[in-house]
Amino acid sequence: MRRFHPGSWLLLTIALLTLAIPAAAQSNRPTVALLDFDFASIQHWWSGNQDIGKGIADMIVDGLVEDGTYRVIERKRISDVLAEQDFSNSDRADPSQGQVVKIGKALGVKYLIVGSVTKFGMEDKNTRFGGSVLGRRNFGVGDVGTKKGKASVAVTARMIDTTTGEIMASAKGDATSSRSGLLLGGGANRVSGHIEFGSSNFRDTVLGEATEAAILQVVEKLIAARNRLE
Repeated sequence: MRRFHPGSWLLLTIALLTLAIPAAAQSNRPTVALLDFDFASIQHWWSGNQDIGKGIADMIVDGLVEDGTYRVIERKRISDVLAEQDFSNSDRADPSQGQVVKIGKALGVKYLIVGSVTKFGMEDKNTRFGGSVLGRRNFGVGDVGTKKGKASVAVTARMIDTTTGEIMASAKGDATSSRSGLLLGGGANRVSGHIEFGSSNFRDTVLGEATEAAILQVVEKLIAARNRLE
């Protein structure tokens, strides 16, 4: 019978441990769900009924999935659960503890991420940001794509334990574009103000640049909060 050299056993053991470590890391990942973010404090300067909070939440999901620290629940499943529970848009930023518990049980997640978009638009020498952003008198739909200035975006997020209601982490991203330019790019965006989150056209604009920078800050802080979780 062929015998293994002691060195071969060592190499085999190392190989098996190398395979086992990623598997263990995968099983220990906390599962999180992200609700669409609230954006009620922002003056509605864009045309149509586009959900800015959903677009921002989708970008945060992409960042968390790419990193791999958390298991992230598919967004369509969340929408179905919220529809069943008659969850309203006004509950996005600050759901009640009862709602948090119900959502956690329905989705099978321990941690729920909620948040708000508090700044989203242009900033120039004639405009100052406050709790309410971008008055229509300065940025009507007709001005979209022609008004120049720097874009500014701010996002806040909280991670809540669905079993206790405790806030486990708070993350804020606040960024201004490094250059001045148009709020949105050419094409249909110039007239309608429609925003295609995640598209290359959006990333090329000053608004896209500020949005990505703010999202990156939020994602990094949520990832860093992993060490606080059980």
